[in-house]
Amino acid sequence: MTQWTSLCAMHRFQSQRLGPRVALRFPEHGLYHDISWDTYRRQADQAAAGLIDLGIQPGDRVAILSENRFEWLIADHAILSAGAVDVPLHAPLAPAQVAYQVGHSESRGIVVSSQAQADKVFAVLDDLPLLEFLVSFEPVESRSDQIRVLSWDQLRHQLSGEALKATYQEVQRREAHLNTESLATIIYTSGTTGHPKGVMLTHGNLLCNAASTCEISFITIEDTLLSWLPYSHIYARCVDHYLTSIAGVTVALAESVDTLMSNLSEIQPHWLTSVPRVYEKVWNSVATLDEDTRNAALHTVFGPRIKQLTSGGAPLPRQIAEGFFAAGLPLLEGYGLTESSPVISFNSVEQYRIGSVGKALNDVDVRIADDGEILTRGPHVMRGYWKNEEATNETIEDGWLKTGDVGRLDEDGFLYITDRKKDLFVTSSGKNIAPAELERILCRDEYVDQAVVYGDGRQFVSALLVPDFAKLQTVADERNVELTSDEEFLTTPELLAFLEERVHTVMQQVSQPERVKKFLVLARPFQVSDGELTATLKVRRRHIIARYEEQLATLYESGGN
Repeated sequence: MTQWTSLCAMHRFQSQRLGPRVALRFPEHGLYHDISWDTYRRQADQAAAGLIDLGIQPGDRVAILSENRFEWLIADHAILSAGAVDVPLHAPLAPAQVAYQVGHSESRGIVVSSQAQADKVFAVLDDLPLLEFLVSFEPVESRSDQIRVLSWDQLRHQLSGEALKATYQEVQRREAHLNTESLATIIYTSGTTGHPKGVMLTHGNLLCNAASTCEISFITIEDTLLSWLPYSHIYARCVDHYLTSIAGVTVALAESVDTLMSNLSEIQPHWLTSVPRVYEKVWNSVATLDEDTRNAALHTVFGPRIKQLTSGGAPLPRQIAEGFFAAGLPLLEGYGLTESSPVISFNSVEQYRIGSVGKALNDVDVRIADDGEILTRGPHVMRGYWKNEEATNETIEDGWLKTGDVGRLDEDGFLYITDRKKDLFVTSSGKNIAPAELERILCRDEYVDQAVVYGDGRQFVSALLVPDFAKLQTVADERNVELTSDEEFLTTPELLAFLEERVHTVMQQVSQPERVKKFLVLARPFQVSDGELTATLKVRRRHIIARYEEQLATLYESGGN
């Protein structure tokens, strides 16, 4: 456990201790600008006072709908210091999804980034009778007189003189009443079917998890972390936001995932937290080079100061981790979920085992149930699901959180993930299939970029494949054929035959009933905007299968791919 009883106490202590040192670096108009720790804290206090002046009471919910930006981090601390609970929403959400999460959480206010995000809220105001105000980081034009609309600067500067001084005292009083059991946030899970569930995490959940992860990170006060993962997601929230505050390091914000490579060059960080998808793309760009050239290229990408890279949110292909380690770049995989705040286990530079997701953190218990499900217990386990006692009781039993993942522990305590329990399916012949492992095998082939396996109740296993289009184009050029499609799927016979041969080869490492026999090749990658990927670029298997199930069904009727 930590010396602090709340996230607010931690951040205030660190801000007073570190004062003029750089806390945040953010890009604007092509240049990076710095914010000191004392400025960070002062702006959070100003915004907290503004929220209290708007009538926010301890325990009230305030939503945040914004892309990553430094104001997001300040707004988070402001909401917490007002004694309120923040509800972070993923920036790509559609208006109806915004309406559900803001309405279900009974949020009284919402902080947005821009006109585009504000318009989502204005479009669904009739469904949000409890919403009283909207604050925007950028100036916006109000589309409604149903709620009060303020700019971020107006929120921070609406009080002055004695009124501001009195409200600052109220901020301190509210912070003093917070403890490890106080609710800090409600985070809605991605949800593959139906409405998402609101995960309730306390100040203690987040503090203890960030502190325990920090203990094995070997991060120092002189380090800089480059941050791009969405703060609305628990992994970035805990590691890029709270862990870095505990460690007192500088957080540099990337402009976006699209500019990540150029931002790496500009910032030259010591640390990068990311998801497998990013490392896969980097690896694919250098995989065909000889070892020495490849190693030099990897160091060029991540810069001369990089100490370690971390990966979470989805399985990391083993050969990529091995390749990075061989280049002298520790690529460390961890594991967790929103309901566990999120980190359950992580590899470290002192204790790692490639292929595993590391050992359990301090204060975290892990055991494997009789059916193979991973269970965890400790101060990191959520309070429960917001307004959903039934789901809470189904997920937490005798203090043990059911992760929904299947795995094993080796003799040294390293945890290995086999599959998602709920994603296991059974073919018509009675064979249990672990789709995630088959998808990992398929994606190890250099010509396969993404894969989703299908076959529940069917006579054999099939798949949806997304090729590496650049490499497939090279094959097409060599064979003097064109990439052709019928809008959704590639149809070039020569290239389908080429991929069929490669799939047949990689499938030799699994049993006959597990092998992918037929497949469809999509003419585009899976997209976040289409709901096919989560905010952290994980494939939403059930959503994708539901979308393409009719086309997949034809594979069981026809004789070819």
